[in-house]
Amino acid sequence: MSQIKTTVVGSYPVMDWLNALPSKQALTDATAVVLKTQELAGLDLIADGELYRFDLNHPETNGMIEYFVRPLDNVRSTVGRADVAAFEQQRGMGFRVVPAAVVEGPIGPGTLDLVSDYKRVRSLTKHPLKFTVTGPHMLTKTLLDHHYGDRGALAHAIAETMVDQIRLIDAEVLQFDEANLPGSPEEAEWAASAMNILLDAVPGTPAVHLCFGNYGGQSIQTGTWEALLGYMNALHTDHMVLEFAFRGYDELARFTDLRPEIGIGVGVIDVKSTVIESAETVARRLETAARYIGAERIAYAHPDCGFWMLKRNIADGKMRALVAGRDLFEGRTTDFTPEPQGH
Repeated sequence: MSQIKTTVVGSYPVMDWLNALPSKQALTDATAVVLKTQELAGLDLIADGELYRFDLNHPETNGMIEYFVRPLDNVRSTVGRADVAAFEQQRGMGFRVVPAAVVEGPIGPGTLDLVSDYKRVRSLTKHPLKFTVTGPHMLTKTLLDHHYGDRGALAHAIAETMVDQIRLIDAEVLQFDEANLPGSPEEAEWAASAMNILLDAVPGTPAVHLCFGNYGGQSIQTGTWEALLGYMNALHTDHMVLEFAFRGYDELARFTDLRPEIGIGVGVIDVKSTVIESAETVARRLETAARYIGAERIAYAHPDCGFWMLKRNIADGKMRALVAGRDLFEGRTTDFTPEPQGH
């Protein structure tokens, strides 16, 4: 049995035919295709491609924000020019110019139904399954708040609104995604506190994914993993799911300061590149990571981020390379040349 498990971060390219003729049946069919594709690639832990939150009107993030915030009570989804102007004044929102919605009162679950969407995915596979949810920090940063007056308070309210549903999602791994925090490490204290409300409610294995963004193959934030070690150490998580293939692996030298009970998921597939890695490249990347932190600390090998920006054939090839590279690394008989930094 492999020591290092292979998985995806979450998203998968949306099928052209689903965009052209969306329906409940088409969504179910597309989800089944995504799951089976990952099974055939040999992944240990699969995901639904985040199609459970498929949103034809928001293909750029596949509903990463809107799915979660627009159904909530006392959240207005129609956004006017005054709202846009107010949102422009908020700090740390360079990647988005229009708020996802406006908070006008105490939020409640409204019509958000994570549980039913999870059950639909769960019914389509018997394979170990990962379910992904956008974290409270990311959701907070995309909202224009006219009620709480404090980002930490809003993040905690979002977490409390979702927590009862999280308790009912019994996926093998439930992963929370925070794609804005790496660029705002000064917000780590309230972000971790809100996140732990959800992590403590996970019935299976909790995980947290961090990355520096991927829009059109570009990072949208700058920062360092070192600045986020305090945040990671504060989390009640089983493992982290982190970006390294694009950034390089030298930052792993500081991960000796990460609590030893927290597993490290290492990105070994560069989703910002359309080049399909060879098994040898993936194995070299794992070898390089192991030289910094030890192979025993590598819990998962995975892509840096989601696959939604890529074509399906490229995403599929990268998943096969991921599995083949992990297998080569664990069955190696000779040493690999370390992966050059920044590749």
